[in-house]
Amino acid sequence: MTRLVAIDWGTSSLRGALLDADGKVLEERGDARGILTVPEGGFPAVFQTLFGDWMQAEGTRCLISGMAGSKQGWVEAPYCACPAGRVEVGRKIIGIDAIPGARIAIVPGLSDAHDGVPDVMRGEEVQIFGAMTLTGLADGVFVLPGTHNKWATVSKGRVTGFRTYMTGEFYALLSQHSILARTLDAAAPLDEAAFLEGVTRSGNGHGLLHNAFGARTLALFERMPKQELSSYLSGLLIGEELRTQSLHAAGEVVLIGSSTLTQRYTLALRATGVATRTLGAEAPWAGLHALSGFLAADNIEP
Repeated sequence: MTRLVAIDWGTSSLRGALLDADGKVLEERGDARGILTVPEGGFPAVFQTLFGDWMQAEGTRCLISGMAGSKQGWVEAPYCACPAGRVEVGRKIIGIDAIPGARIAIVPGLSDAHDGVPDVMRGEEVQIFGAMTLTGLADGVFVLPGTHNKWATVSKGRVTGFRTYMTGEFYALLSQHSILARTLDAAAPLDEAAFLEGVTRSGNGHGLLHNAFGARTLALFERMPKQELSSYLSGLLIGEELRTQSLHAAGEVVLIGSSTLTQRYTLALRATGVATRTLGAEAPWAGLHALSGFLAADNIEP
């Protein structure tokens, strides 16, 4: 393999990078055609349109992570149960025989369970592997903020378990579709003081369902300006999420994601005395490159 086309194909969008044999990024592309926008049977055409030129060079292979491997995606790649590291995941990579002459494969996601209730991730496992490669860490707590946030524990290079929190989705619901939407500005920039006030308030023991209503009454009695309320609500939600973690046992938390979200988690975690390290868009490319060695085998199952 001389070049790798690395793709992170999500629900609402996708990103791709062309990597050389050493994992260096040669070019990047992004598009809004997530899996929900692709018609049945349309994945090969979308792939060819976006990345066909990258695949033309001899020795080029492609590895895809994310929701493209779900039941609603291109080809379903069954979940790999935790604990799992690169070896376990690499052995379950699924080949795609849809484009003549193209060597394309999909990475499986990870599954876990808590008291009999399943938990899953797709794409985040690759970012975790990339973060381990970039930082040299084989143990620790890795957090991936997003619509559905992931908190993963890693030991000896394997993801031993993880939990998902719908924090991002709940923020969208409350800020856009609840009574709170009438009194806050969801597009307002981050106000650090209001955000940290929300983080602190989340620990008062009264619970999110009560504390969230305070975002309305603070506006009603003009105790907090409209442009600060979205940051306050964000702090309440992230603070509630952090409240369930054993943070001081973690030592340091590795954050992986966009700067917009990792900034908030950095503020909240540091306010509780927890050190952080942050990685961004480089993590999935490093993770896919780390898994690309399994593509050299000819026994990848289509």
